Amino acid sequence: MTRVSLFSAPFLLGFDTFEERFDRLAKASEGYPPYNIERTGLEEGGESYFISIAVAGFARNDLEVIAEDNQLIVRGRQTEDGARQYLHRGIAARQFQRTFLLADGMRVEGAELANGLLVITVYRPVAKPVTRRIDIRSVE
Repeated sequence: MTRVSLFSAPFLLGFDTFEERFDRLAKASEGYPPYNIERTGLEEGGESYFISIAVAGFARNDLEVIAEDNQLIVRGRQTEDGARQYLHRGIAARQFQRTFLLADGMRVEGAELANGLLVITVYRPVAKPVTRRIDIRSVE
C-alpha cells in the first residue's frame, strides 16, 4: 500500500527529502539529553540561536558536533573506566545522538563546552528574495 502524505501533493516539487528528514526526526525524539533553544538576537542581517545541551560528565573529546546538509547532529560517547569500583552508580555512562533539522541557509557558527553545557551557535541570515524572468521559446 502506498503512503499518501502532504509532501506528495503535485504542487510541492522536490520536497520529498523533507518528508524523509521529518520521519528520521520523529524516530529520534528521545528525551536524553535535555536541551534548550534560545533566540539570542535579531540583527539587520539575520538572527542567531543558541542550542544548549546538558552534557554533564562528558569531556570535549567525548562529544562530536556535525553539520551535514540541513541537519545538526550531536553525539556523545563516554568510555567506561574499568578501574573504578562503584558502591552506588546513579550517573550512567550513556551514549546519545541528538539531531536538529536546520532550515535552508542556516549556518552552524561554533560550539563551546562549559559548566556541563554544550552551547552551539546557529545563525540564520535574512534571505533575499530572488525574482527571475523566464524567457518563453517558440517551437515551430
